Amino acid sequence: MAKERGLISPSDFAQLQKYMEYSTRKVSDVLKLFEDGEMAEYLQGDAIGYEGFQQFLKIYLEVDNVPSPLSLALFQSFQTSYCLEETVKEDVVCLSDVSCYFSLLEGGRPEDKLEFTFKLYDTDRNGILDSSEVDKIIIQMMRVAEYLDWEVSELRPILQEMMKEIDYDGSGSVSLAEWLRAGATTVPLLVLLGLEMTLKDNGQHMWRPKRFPRPVYCNLCESSIGLGKQGLSCNLCKYVVHDQCAMKAQPCEVSTYAKSRKDIGVQSHVWVRGGCESGRCDRCQKKIRIYHSLVGLHCVWCHLEIHDDCLPAMGHECDCGLLRDHILRPSSIYPSVLASGQERKISKTNQKTVDDLNLSTSEALRIDPVSNTHPLLVFVNPKSGGKQGERVLWKFQYLLNPRQVFNLLKDGPEPGLRFFRDVPDYRVLVCGGDGTVGWILETIDKANLPFVPPVAVLPLGTGNDLARCLRWGGGYEGQNLGKILKDLETSKVVHMDRWSVEVIPQQTEEKSDPVPFQIINNYFSIGVDASIAHRFHIMREKYPEKFNSRMKNKLWYFEFATSESIFSTCKKLEESLTVEICGKPLDLSNLSLEGIAVLNIPSTHGGSNLWGDTKRPHSDIHGINQALGATAKVITDPDILKTCVPDLSDKRLEVVGLEGAIEMGQIYTKLKNAGHRLAKCSEITFHTTKTLPMQIDGEPWMQTPCTACS
Repeated sequence: MAKERGLISPSDFAQLQKYMEYSTRKVSDVLKLFEDGEMAEYLQGDAIGYEGFQQFLKIYLEVDNVPSPLSLALFQSFQTSYCLEETVKEDVVCLSDVSCYFSLLEGGRPEDKLEFTFKLYDTDRNGILDSSEVDKIIIQMMRVAEYLDWEVSELRPILQEMMKEIDYDGSGSVSLAEWLRAGATTVPLLVLLGLEMTLKDNGQHMWRPKRFPRPVYCNLCESSIGLGKQGLSCNLCKYVVHDQCAMKAQPCEVSTYAKSRKDIGVQSHVWVRGGCESGRCDRCQKKIRIYHSLVGLHCVWCHLEIHDDCLPAMGHECDCGLLRDHILRPSSIYPSVLASGQERKISKTNQKTVDDLNLSTSEALRIDPVSNTHPLLVFVNPKSGGKQGERVLWKFQYLLNPRQVFNLLKDGPEPGLRFFRDVPDYRVLVCGGDGTVGWILETIDKANLPFVPPVAVLPLGTGNDLARCLRWGGGYEGQNLGKILKDLETSKVVHMDRWSVEVIPQQTEEKSDPVPFQIINNYFSIGVDASIAHRFHIMREKYPEKFNSRMKNKLWYFEFATSESIFSTCKKLEESLTVEICGKPLDLSNLSLEGIAVLNIPSTHGGSNLWGDTKRPHSDIHGINQALGATAKVITDPDILKTCVPDLSDKRLEVVGLEGAIEMGQIYTKLKNAGHRLAKCSEITFHTTKTLPMQIDGEPWMQTPCTACS
């Protein structure tokens, strides 16, 4: 049951969400049944009794019988001591409150939610919210704030002032236009009206099953879980329990943001028993006997490990330890409604128009990071690298603030970029393959950010050509993430060219596949390598179970490359296309090619350098390219091309001819140095006369006759 009247428990809320996942009903449909349908008999003005509430749940959740404890807890959660309506009796609840709450949990467009809530609280249907209706909204906000464990004693006057500010024309009432305008600015209306936050901070652990390579002890019953046995570990606080002990576990003590003004700006230690993996106390440097019983304490923010007896000697304030430069401290994040009046007035100068309305729960929070730090925005693709991505996600949720770690499969990168939009000097870490990196870079392009953050890569899976060029390696293999984060802290920012590409198909009866990207980050190619990649892609889409390991992927790739070398589907490619570089035709008449690759970085297909090595010191790169200068927009002279060194930021592309699949294999295995260097240029255009395989950054497609230019 709820810990207080008017507040459902975390377990009740989790159970409600499970029901909602399988329901196809909409609140608006159920509401019609109560207003002028078969459920109208249960309506008492704008209220329904417990029996009517049960009927609402049965219809909305599409179940024959909602468990009595859950339905009663939910019913009581809507009976609040804040209620101003004297006509509402103890045994009824307001249907508008119930409908509003469930509709906001459903999802959907923010502007639709705002308009729906406006109509629900506009009880006299006159198109404006008067003072009594605004008071009801404040009541609902207080209830939600209480559920989120915010300090409600200091919140009510702030909410009253906030609702006054929504009345932009000072008429004493709020119109729909004013309501939508407020929802489009810094006022977190949707969150305060009941929209579920991704991280609720309600004491729920984020459990994951784990097999322990060493003996550990249950935080609840304190008995051993045993070597190699499975238990449950919380991603947020490393609280460990037996499976059967999870239901009785103490609440998770991790709070990802400050819920009261007194918590803003000062970060405190959060100590949890156990979890002392190093076995040595960071205070007295003596051993912690972790193999004998549940002993020691660890801080979830600075990751210090200490003896129980050393706790009194530790200060109250936490500096977030070795990763302090990356961590977005909870004390630096707080509800925007708790900002000072002056701060709220400043934020109003940055209002968006209703046309730009794009709300998220993150906008309910304000970020004020510690000076001279570089908070890290982490994007993880859990599907990259098999189960690797999922494990990396779990580890970062513990090492950093979970609120700065985003699962790309849930909502994509947009919520994270919106959350960090006004954070100064932040960095981005992308955990995934080249495709994931390209997705993030393209989203950053479209986000129109006031500050474009530097992007680092933690490579997962195979390929990872961009990560190789940036010296992050060809793939993550379980290294210490803390060490990787320290390396990131001291890394240098380099600029990288990125090229737009436009594919204009000719008028033919054939249909081509959609072009996967409009931006080239790594490379573009036509012919043999794209043909191999396309066959690999088609087979993987059809039989994904055959491509579940790196070794299997390499064997399939080898098979397709072998068959391509036998059948030579792109033989005499020069007869099917013409190439222009900076408006001048490129002579291919003396060559017999099966592929042409346009390179932005010196790595393709998981480490192959098609351009080849240049026998000059690495430090000479900038000198050579600067010496070429603006007069050398196009370089085709073979002798000069021998001295040219690829550079990520030289504003030039390298063009390489490929003789066939066998040559590609020789380059990959280092038996041959490079393909045929054709040109170095800043513009290139292809004109094709038949359907050919193409690829951008490893994503292949079949393209009908076209003009492709970059």
